[in-house]
Amino acid sequence: MVSISVIVPAYNEETTIASVLRALLEALPNPLEIIIVDDGSTDRTRELAEEFGRDHAQVRVIRLNGNQGKTAALKAGFAASTGDIVIVQDADLEYDPQDIPNLIEPIVAGHADVVFGSRFLVKRASRILYFHHYLANRSLTFFSNLLTNLNFSDIETGYKVFRGEIIRSMVIDSQRFGFEVEVTAKVAKLGCRVYEVPISYHGRTYEEGKKIGFWDGLAALYYVLKYNLFCSRRRAFVRQPKL
Repeated sequence: MVSISVIVPAYNEETTIASVLRALLEALPNPLEIIIVDDGSTDRTRELAEEFGRDHAQVRVIRLNGNQGKTAALKAGFAASTGDIVIVQDADLEYDPQDIPNLIEPIVAGHADVVFGSRFLVKRASRILYFHHYLANRSLTFFSNLLTNLNFSDIETGYKVFRGEIIRSMVIDSQRFGFEVEVTAKVAKLGCRVYEVPISYHGRTYEEGKKIGFWDGLAALYYVLKYNLFCSRRRAFVRQPKL
């Protein structure tokens, strides 16, 4: 048996937060903990999450001072986690918790240290949206692969799963949505056994609340260079995890 921590970064997600939490408990009947990190929401996200937590002991809420970005929220969640396996779950229902059992299986079986959910492998369902997002993601993934020498199909995926020791030992210092690129470079430097698993994807439009934008894409290119070329393995981790 392995213990599972789910980290849910959330910013102004009052319309979906309760549905995400219900879906997580359905997909994982016995998670060790579900940690919602409220990134300074100005709506009722925190109140709804805390209300849910009063009825479910596995659920707890951390609140950041002000809107610090997804990476800061994840960093706080990782530091608070205790599970053997740590899962990132977005709060917006773009990613389906029913995929989690398949995502954790390579780690549970002892084959993987890190698992990325891929929206571009064979999948159950995927909403068709912005071509320029697809093109940017594929280009960024290609650029990252050139430097990591790992053949990812989707580094910008929101579904990432880690052995707890690895993610809690990692130094994370990027901002906003830089986590996706930073963590990819650092697991490559560590020599982790990395798997990809196909997932469903129910993307949102900007009108529905999507938050990533053009400048985040430019920042991601900068982070690809920074963490692959100018960050050593020793500096990437507080302590070197055992593989």
